[in-house]
Amino acid sequence: MFQEATEIRNRLAALVDRLDPDAVSGTAARDLWGLLDASERLCAAGKTLLARRIAQTHRPETVGVKSAAEDLARRAGTTVGAARDAVETSARLPELPLVEAALRRGDLSPAQAAAVSAAAAAAADPATEARLVELAASASLPELREEAARVAAAADPDPEATNRRLHRRRALRRFTGTDGAWTLIAKGTPQAGAAINTALDQIIDQIFAAARRDGRREAYEAYAFDALLTLVKTAHGTPAPPTGGADNPVSLSAERAAIKRGPAAEPPPVPAGSSRPNPRFLALLRIDIEALRRGAVAGQELCEIKGVGPVPVPVAAGLLGQAVLKLVITRGVDVLNVTHLGRGPTAAQKIALAWASPGCTVAGCWRTRVEHDHRQPWKDTRHTRLDELDPLCEFHHDLKTRHGWALVAGTGKRPMVPPDDPRHPRHHTQEDRSAGPDRTASHDPAPGIDTTHAPDHRRGRRRTAAPEQRALPALPSDPSTHPQPP
Repeated sequence: MFQEATEIRNRLAALVDRLDPDAVSGTAARDLWGLLDASERLCAAGKTLLARRIAQTHRPETVGVKSAAEDLARRAGTTVGAARDAVETSARLPELPLVEAALRRGDLSPAQAAAVSAAAAAAADPATEARLVELAASASLPELREEAARVAAAADPDPEATNRRLHRRRALRRFTGTDGAWTLIAKGTPQAGAAINTALDQIIDQIFAAARRDGRREAYEAYAFDALLTLVKTAHGTPAPPTGGADNPVSLSAERAAIKRGPAAEPPPVPAGSSRPNPRFLALLRIDIEALRRGAVAGQELCEIKGVGPVPVPVAAGLLGQAVLKLVITRGVDVLNVTHLGRGPTAAQKIALAWASPGCTVAGCWRTRVEHDHRQPWKDTRHTRLDELDPLCEFHHDLKTRHGWALVAGTGKRPMVPPDDPRHPRHHTQEDRSAGPDRTASHDPAPGIDTTHAPDHRRGRRRTAAPEQRALPALPSDPSTHPQPP
């Protein structure tokens, strides 16, 4: 075994030594990269399998480091956290034959194996294990981790104790990176994360809008940092920095525009403990009504804050009394067939979309900041329906609008393909016409709360009856209409 591993290592070393990336075509580079990645996964699988034995035989007095994770991190040049994940994953594998088999085949990366094994071990259910292994083949790592957290939360015998443990382990680290940049890393409970997100999102949106008006384009992460700095300065009573950022002052023309626009040009102060925040920037709590009444989730029920993660039902019940959450409950009347004659979705439709598709619809895309795309151009239909909308991130929206890409037929997460792909809808246009129209085939909605608080008799809307279709959620305008926990 040692001789075989040595020979493989030597052959790889010779291949990499001869590799000239500038001498191969782009297609060849992608194919070769894929082969090397497959080899890397197999090597990582072997390292993961060995990690538990290294941990079992670790002797601090012999190797000079406290733990096996520290020893592996030092030898591999990785973080202790990554090495610890490998050790823990390795220890779980004997009880997870499907995960181990996928790892040995090279189907799972170390990060995927860590997420899947932790959730599968918590669930202790072969069907769940198989589902997570299958999901890893198509989902992005953030999506896989999100579903794994959902599975682990559903299997948690004491979610409140877990939430308290997360609170005790809350942490915020500040350090200077190797590039000289000041770096901030924080972790805590989902409800704490939701409160921080709520405070930041409104400011991020305003900075983003101001940048677009001034003709500037920067990464979303840059605007998020500016929002954090604005929030800190506001808390200290210091005037907010220009929307161009401390290192990128706004131009004279932008300053004049800001004067014309008045105070709204700068992110407004965010008062502490405000009881009437802008609903557009509130967190979205997704919960099954049965779980709310019972006080705990069961089976496939949900109790989570969108984009943050699962929370215990008692914690959610406590949050319902605070003006920090939009509430979506999986029981109510039909909102799918509300047709709005405006270009964009109504508030009720946006909440319904957030429930059914929390992020970009494109398979493998982890982005949660989305635009609502009409499957058929609004200029042709002159209406907005839920079963004709797909949430897309800015990048994929541009691919569709400017380069002819399109989502394949179906519902939920699915691939987006270029115009020459045989799965592209344009190749099925004639076939679809001959089959006749079918509105219900393109959407599989979730049930939702009573939508009578977002009435359909407003100007520019109409309602059609379709009792066989399930309902989608909308937002009650009156907080007093929220179901109260038992």
